[in-house]
Amino acid sequence: MEKVLVVDNEKSMRDFLSIVLKKEGYFVETAEDGDRALKVLEKDIYDLVLTDMKMPRMSGLDLLKGLKELSPETIVIMMTAYASAETAVEAMKEGAYDYLTKPFQIDEVKLIIKNALERRKLRQENTQLRRELKGQATFTQIIGRSEKMKRVLDLVRKVADSKSNVLIYGESGTGKELIARAIHFNSARRDRSFVTVNCSALPEALLESELFGHMKGSFTGAIGNKEGLFEIAHEGSIFLDEIGETSLSIQVKLLRVLQEKEFRRVGGTKDLKVDVRIIAATNRDLEKMVAEGKFREDLYYRLDVIPIDLPPLRERPEDIPLLADFFLRKFNQSLGKEIEGIEPEAMRVLMNHEWKGNVRELENVVERAVALASHKMLTLADFNQGFLKPEGSFPIPAAIPEDGLHLEDLIGKIEKELLLKALQETNWVKKEAAKLLHLNFRSFRYRLDKYGIKKLKNGEVDPDLEDDADDNADDPLA
Repeated sequence: MEKVLVVDNEKSMRDFLSIVLKKEGYFVETAEDGDRALKVLEKDIYDLVLTDMKMPRMSGLDLLKGLKELSPETIVIMMTAYASAETAVEAMKEGAYDYLTKPFQIDEVKLIIKNALERRKLRQENTQLRRELKGQATFTQIIGRSEKMKRVLDLVRKVADSKSNVLIYGESGTGKELIARAIHFNSARRDRSFVTVNCSALPEALLESELFGHMKGSFTGAIGNKEGLFEIAHEGSIFLDEIGETSLSIQVKLLRVLQEKEFRRVGGTKDLKVDVRIIAATNRDLEKMVAEGKFREDLYYRLDVIPIDLPPLRERPEDIPLLADFFLRKFNQSLGKEIEGIEPEAMRVLMNHEWKGNVRELENVVERAVALASHKMLTLADFNQGFLKPEGSFPIPAAIPEDGLHLEDLIGKIEKELLLKALQETNWVKKEAAKLLHLNFRSFRYRLDKYGIKKLKNGEVDPDLEDDADDNADDPLA
C-alpha cells in the first residue's frame, strides 16, 4: 500500500483529500504545516507528498527543499490558489513532480497521483533490474550433467514454487547465487524483485542499514531516510549470501523478520510488515556454529527448512568439459576471439585439477587462456602460465566419469609426474633420483626414454644434452 502525506493549513482541504485518497486504496497521513510534515517524514518514508504552496511559518517551496534532502525518492506534487509561471518553474527546478492550481477537479488529482506513483515504481523496478542483470554476469545458466548436479536441479524444480525458506550449502565459487536465482525465477514470485546481499562484505552497522533501512540522523552519515533491502524485496525474494558471517545481533533481527514478518528501520519507531521469501547460503558448518554458540539455533532451524547441498567441482569432473566449453564460447564473444576448442591433453589436466576455487576458478582460468592465446586450439601451455599448476597433485579423479577413463594414460601421467619430481629433488642426478623411487638405474632410464623427458632440465630443453649416451656418475646430469 502506497503512503501519501497531505500537507495543507486548511483542515477542510486536508480532510477532503484524505477521504478521497483513502477510498483509492492509499495509506494517508496529514499535516497542517511544513514543520509538522518534516517531523512526520523523519519517522517514516512516504511515496508521495501533496503539499500546499502557501502556508504559515514554512512555504511549500521550503518544505520541498527540506523534503528532498530528507527523502529524495519521495514524489512531491504542489498545490496553490495563486498560480504563476514563475512559481511553477521554481517548484519544478527544486524537484516537484507536478503543479496543481486550486480549485481542481478531483479526477485530475487522482490521475496525477496515480501516474506519479506508477513512475516511481517503474524507476525502482528499472534500478532493481539493472542490479539483477549485473548480478547475472558471472553465470548465465546452470551447467551440469553429473548425477550430483542432476539431483540438485531436480530439487530446485521441486522447491521453487514453495513458500518455504531455503538454505544452500556449498564452497566458495560453486554457484550458490545461481541456484538462488533459479529458485526465484521459477517461482510464483518471478515477477517481483530478487535482491542479493553479501553478509560478509559489510560491517555490522552498514549491513543492518542495508537490510532494514534507516532514518535520517540515526547514525553518522545517515543524511536522509533510506529504504532497506527487505522493503525493496517485498513480495519477492532476498538472497542472504554467507549468512554464517552475520553477528548475533543481526541474527536476532533476521529471526524477527522470519517469525513476525516485520522489522524496524535503524532509528525508526514504526514496525513495517513485509512479505519476503528468504534464500540463504553459507560455506560454513552452521550446525557446528550453533553448538559453539556462534549462530542462533532458532534462526538456523528457521532457515534450514529446505537444505540444498551444492557439490564442489572436484566431485563432478564430468561437468568440467561442459563448463570449460561454455566459458570458452563466452569469452570468445566478449574478447573477440575465434578459438575453436581445447586440446585433449589440456582438457585432461583441467579435469584432474583440484579446483579449490570451484567453477569461479575454472572461469577465470579459461578467460585468461582465451585472452592470451594466439592459435585456434587451447593447449596445455595456455593453462600452464603460473595459474594452473598440475605439478604436486596427482591426477586421480574424484569419481569415474560416465563414459569411463583411460587407465593407462592416467597411470602414465602419475608415473611421469613422479619421475620429474624425483629429478627435481636430486638436482637432476639420475642415479639419485632412481634411488628415491626404489628403481634400478636401467629401469629408471627406460622410463625417462618412454616419456621423452631425458633432455629436460628444470622443464626446458638443454642444448648440451643432445647426446645422452654418457652415463658417467661424475656428470651432475647423469
